[in-house]
Amino acid sequence: MNKNSQHRSWRTVGAALLSSVLAVSMLAACGSGSTSSSGTKITIFNSKSEIQSQMEDMAKKYSKEKGVDVEVYSSTDTVAAHLATKYASKSPYTISMVDAKDVYSLAKDHAVDLSDQSWVKDTKYAISIDNKVYGFPVSIEARGLIYNADAIKKITGKAFDPANYKTLTAFKALLAELKKGGMKSPTGVLKEDWSLAAHYLPQVYEEQKDPAAFIKDLQQGKVNLDGNAQFTSLMNTFDVLKENNYAASSAISAEREVTEQNLAEGKIAFMFGGNWDWSVLNQYDYTKNMGMMPVPQNTDDGANAKLVGGGSKYFFIDSSKYTSDAQRKAAKAFLDWLVNDKEGQSFISKDASLVSPFTNNKVAVSDPLGKSVKQYVNKDALIANYNYLPDDHYSKLGADFQKYLAGKEDRAAFAQSIQTYWKTAKLSGTSE
Repeated sequence: MNKNSQHRSWRTVGAALLSSVLAVSMLAACGSGSTSSSGTKITIFNSKSEIQSQMEDMAKKYSKEKGVDVEVYSSTDTVAAHLATKYASKSPYTISMVDAKDVYSLAKDHAVDLSDQSWVKDTKYAISIDNKVYGFPVSIEARGLIYNADAIKKITGKAFDPANYKTLTAFKALLAELKKGGMKSPTGVLKEDWSLAAHYLPQVYEEQKDPAAFIKDLQQGKVNLDGNAQFTSLMNTFDVLKENNYAASSAISAEREVTEQNLAEGKIAFMFGGNWDWSVLNQYDYTKNMGMMPVPQNTDDGANAKLVGGGSKYFFIDSSKYTSDAQRKAAKAFLDWLVNDKEGQSFISKDASLVSPFTNNKVAVSDPLGKSVKQYVNKDALIANYNYLPDDHYSKLGADFQKYLAGKEDRAAFAQSIQTYWKTAKLSGTSE
């Protein structure tokens, strides 16, 4: 744990203790009109580091107003490893925020059935196993091309409409126009293995008619990836992004922050990423009109009109004897507050800048990338995430993808690397 993380952890505990003391003293001093404390304490594990301070602030306010002591914790360890230590020490969190694959691997042994909760009817992103709802969706995240519309308009002289650039042919023509108008290199490519092999490459699987069957065929060595239509289409687009990359001559040493700053300030016009990138983009002097669009492809299956995404984080409530029924009741009330209370809805959409997965949340998303995602959600234009990738998928295939990005491996060799990997790969968590 680094010094800042350590400081933040102590600050979290300190703030929680302080809020607890303040809540008790205030309740003791208040008259008959006040909220009475239930004496119940719940703990929440937050695995989305960029909203830790917002979660802490929300917990203080919620504790004060509801009379339930809420403490929020985070960890620099992986979700699975951190929760394993909590279970081993017999001190699980009341509510844990995890990834989809963790719900599938942990729910049957550790989670409460939430099927009877009223919010279930308001979302299609909850996770069910054997017809029981275990995973409460916290937010929707999606992937695609992030664009700077102001930078584009400055050169073309007309408002940018992403719907006009669904095909790779149209997209290439736009890049040529931007270059002719003075934008030497219109794209940026993140070199990080998680961007390449946890976000871009999986779209090859997700665009298949049956992703699970396709993965099974990969595992059994039945797929010639270099001859696959979706792989070919997406790699053709990647090649265009790579060729027009501002850091093409040193793609593997390009810093994410520099790439995102260039996009925010309009020095480049496009970068593959997701709405989570707003937490980096907003650190710079960004232009007003930015958004997200599908990856342009010369395809006729409709994939070039959709982002890829879905529920990105999930809460589950602990079912063990180390959590009391009163704590579980308070935890359910907290989840209900996030969905049905105006303050809870505002926390998700405004304070945390997340895209709510619940249809009854009408609070406007506070950032431009989230607004784009919400538009695609509203018109049911998301290709579903594949949630069972092996834990080492992005590190192992990320290294191969980086070789391809650097021009040290051709497409056929890259395809072969992917096929070789899958022959021994084990899926991380499945619904079977």
